Amino acid sequence: MEADPFPIHLLTVIDPNLPLSSVFFIGIILIALLFLSALLAGSEVAFFSLNADQRAALRDSDNPAEKAVSLLLDKPQQLLATLLIAINFVNIIFITLSNYLTEMILGPQSVGTLVVTLFLLFGVTFIITFFGELIPKVWAQQNNIRFATFSATLIQFFNVVFTPLSRSLLAISNLIEKRIEKKSYTLTAHELNHALEITTDENTTEQEKDILRGILNFGNTSVKSVMKARRDIVAFDTEMDFHELMDKINKNGYSRVPVFKETIDKIEGILYIKDLLVHVEEDEKFDWISLLHQPFFVPENKKIDDLLYDFQEKRVHMAVVVNEYGETEGLVTMEDIIEEIVGEINDEFDDETADYKRLDEQNYLFEAKTSLNDFCRVFDLDVVYFEKAKGESETLGGLMIELFGRIPNSGEEMAWEDFEFKIQSVDARRVKKVKVTNKKNDTLTAENDN
Repeated sequence: MEADPFPIHLLTVIDPNLPLSSVFFIGIILIALLFLSALLAGSEVAFFSLNADQRAALRDSDNPAEKAVSLLLDKPQQLLATLLIAINFVNIIFITLSNYLTEMILGPQSVGTLVVTLFLLFGVTFIITFFGELIPKVWAQQNNIRFATFSATLIQFFNVVFTPLSRSLLAISNLIEKRIEKKSYTLTAHELNHALEITTDENTTEQEKDILRGILNFGNTSVKSVMKARRDIVAFDTEMDFHELMDKINKNGYSRVPVFKETIDKIEGILYIKDLLVHVEEDEKFDWISLLHQPFFVPENKKIDDLLYDFQEKRVHMAVVVNEYGETEGLVTMEDIIEEIVGEINDEFDDETADYKRLDEQNYLFEAKTSLNDFCRVFDLDVVYFEKAKGESETLGGLMIELFGRIPNSGEEMAWEDFEFKIQSVDARRVKKVKVTNKKNDTLTAENDN
């Protein structure tokens, strides 16, 4: 006798006494859970795809839902943890109820067990992935603000409910992250520099080594370390007439110059000298102020790798460095940043006299305005060599003030690590020249003599 076809046999396993009201009720719950899963999955994309301008608009909005979105984004890690917990929680309930409903319909027979397994493996996976993940995420990506504001109240509810669990997960995550970051920092700052020394051979030139060191230290260098100090800035006053301005331009040779009003702390704009070329025949009353470009201000603790990206994005080559009070501290250019990698770049207008003079094998005479980065480069030192002693200073003169605890007098001496410093010249406000003795060279010379 032939076996019954599978579909007919399958129908015979359905319980004829099945309570349809229960099936209908569970089906409604499953649809609701699927909708909730879709809403949570879409919210994850919607919240974290908001750009900076959208977040700023939400922060300043008077709409309660938009305010709620902004508040949730103030703690992005907790928001992400809440969303992931809620999505998994809803999906687990959906799968459990699907299993229960399938067994309720088919019963505990062997064929029913097989169908349950196959349905949960393929059917539920497809339903959750397609309707609960793919479709809502695509829509949320294209309508992120609408989706985020629509789901904000629900996410706030889950944020409160799952707070104990999300905080526990974040604590574990932060512990793991600290371990990874610590290992990563050690590798970057120390092991890579050490690797550079042991992997380069006699075929590697000193210039190539300097470039590699510059690249390794690029992300740890602040704007304050490379900027031209306030006292060395060449800037023009807005009160100058055009002829006086042209005379100043001819004498300094810069292609871009900051322009101030009353004091250098009030930078009005940046003058591009090329913009004046078509106006050289104008009289002294020519309105050259109208040619100014918008100045770009940056804080002194900004990293130069971030500043380089800003220069590229904004298509500018100069930034005014300001302190926390908005006062002008210095000036930094694209050239200053590139020099941190490739070394000094001199053009026909640069003064060829260096900031230091070598007196003999061990002794050097430095201008106090020399940056500590340049000082370390002269003696082939790691850029963090003076980290413990320099405080907030970035120049050799600032280091002297930190070491002495005051403005030292001419002739005073101070030893630190492998160097001896003797103050050669000072005025009432700053150190001007410093004699530096490299004691390490003394030791090497003595060993060679022996």
